[in-house]
Amino acid sequence: MITSLRRNMKPEILPLIDKLMLKRRSIIETINDQLKNISQIEHSRHRSVHNFFVNLFAGLIAYCHRPNKSAVGIDAAEYQALLAVN
Repeated sequence: MITSLRRNMKPEILPLIDKLMLKRRSIIETINDQLKNISQIEHSRHRSVHNFFVNLFAGLIAYCHRPNKSAVGIDAAEYQALLAVN
């Protein structure tokens, strides 16, 4: 998880993608909350790997069919900057 600089941390240069995602952290947290609560994707004990993936994909499909979805929303200038870095 990427966080902003705090008092006892050494200053480091963050990659551009991490800076962009740090600005949109609240949106990302909202999406994760929706996936866990509304689409019922949660950490539970699965007896098999197959059952885990069935539960995960069912929740993702339920999220995709929702009419209102949150988005990170990277605009064209930020996208070009990301392509230039990589």
